[in-house]
Amino acid sequence: MIGKWIEAIRYPGGVPVKAGSKQPASFYAFCRSLWRGIFACTMRVKCAGLETLNAKDGMVIAVSHVSHLDPVVMSVVTSRKISWVSRIEFYRYWPMRTVLYLGGALRVDRQGSAIPTIREGLRRLARGEAVGIFPEGELMCGEQSVLRGARVKQGVCTLAAWSGKPVVPVIVLGTHRLVNIGPWLPAKRGRLWVYVGAPMFAGPGARTHAGRAEFAAALEAEYVRLYAKAREAFKLDESIVP
Repeated sequence: MIGKWIEAIRYPGGVPVKAGSKQPASFYAFCRSLWRGIFACTMRVKCAGLETLNAKDGMVIAVSHVSHLDPVVMSVVTSRKISWVSRIEFYRYWPMRTVLYLGGALRVDRQGSAIPTIREGLRRLARGEAVGIFPEGELMCGEQSVLRGARVKQGVCTLAAWSGKPVVPVIVLGTHRLVNIGPWLPAKRGRLWVYVGAPMFAGPGARTHAGRAEFAAALEAEYVRLYAKAREAFKLDESIVP
């Protein structure tokens, strides 16, 4: 384990991932247990549809994005390990770089080529792993949120088309409020909501540009539909998305 830490610190852009390599799950499990303990004291999390994520086969877990803590929430509420796609900017400083590497994250350079990330994602999906991605590409609020009809990046469509694995759209709500102290105080003052949709398959036609655009449009429409269902199920106001 010490060797892994040293290796992670050495590479400013993130450790190069060897084809077919698997990251140890012990560090991920430790972090999840730590966060679960914190959430047990501070958060009330309501979930719907989590059983969809318990499938043993590979899947792309596509999560709406309003906070950098969204992957933490999803890793806490799900039982399976998720390999998160993380922007290369987060690898700038060695503490975060080390956590991401030991946690099995996949780095992506949004200003460069995404091919290495796609290839590694496909390898992990073929092994039956879950790959977590934020199809909006970054934090989005207001009318720019996919929950309000905005567009998604097509990297998620490429992973689905070439792997043959399903995309599971997920909505996480309330995480934008975690920048305040109040939700982290004891007595479960924090409120979070997770709504999981049904698996969506891209099909071989999505390997073309037109096919990817069509699948992206279907995914965008599904997020809007799921957002309406989540608000109804959890009795949430429209202001739940900043």
